[in-house]
Amino acid sequence: MITLEDVSKTYSTGSPALDGISLNIEKGEFVFIVGDSGSGKSTLIKLLLRELRPTSGKIVVNHTDVNRLKHGKIPMYRRGIGTVFQDFRLLKDRNVYENVAFAQRVISVPSREIRKNVPSVLSLVGLAEKYKSKPKELSGGEQQRVALARAIVNKPPILLADEPTGNLDPKNSWEIMMLLDQINANGTTVLVVTHNREIVNAMRKRVITMRKGVIISDQKKGGYIDED
Repeated sequence: MITLEDVSKTYSTGSPALDGISLNIEKGEFVFIVGDSGSGKSTLIKLLLRELRPTSGKIVVNHTDVNRLKHGKIPMYRRGIGTVFQDFRLLKDRNVYENVAFAQRVISVPSREIRKNVPSVLSLVGLAEKYKSKPKELSGGEQQRVALARAIVNKPPILLADEPTGNLDPKNSWEIMMLLDQINANGTTVLVVTHNREIVNAMRKRVITMRKGVIISDQKKGGYIDED
């Protein structure tokens, strides 16, 4: 599903953000990617989304050689990856329903399908009754649920969650993680970048720990490794 072979990324400053990392993530896995600031997590996410290209090495995502993607093919490639960010990135002038429907409209899903799919995914994330609400009327946890619904409404095989609980309190953080766990149980491959050691230690999923651009640990049922 996701394979990196000896991938490095060096910025103009000269110091490598990633330094020869290799990893393989199978279809249906739930993987935490952890590490302190500067460890390379954000660079890894940007490479998977083809926002950046590696300096060297090979990246294959869902049978696509990402390095060789032509610019015009990138939007189609990204349709196979749902993405959730720390800051929600909702359309403030649109209600909950329209925020989620937008993800379907941009790929020309028929209106009759949108009318079926959006209520279904809002029900999954527990927001069926809030479909007319604007983002400013929602709590942080509810906004992240909308973002999550938008990310999965097109049923992508891969979901990337970049610090999805970074702006949430512990209760809402756990609720979001339980939703991600449920989405994974339904067959979606889930990658979560996080600093939340409590969640990582409690969920006992695969944990890839990064430090200064390299992978220092890859545990099948792991925990958060503190800096020395």
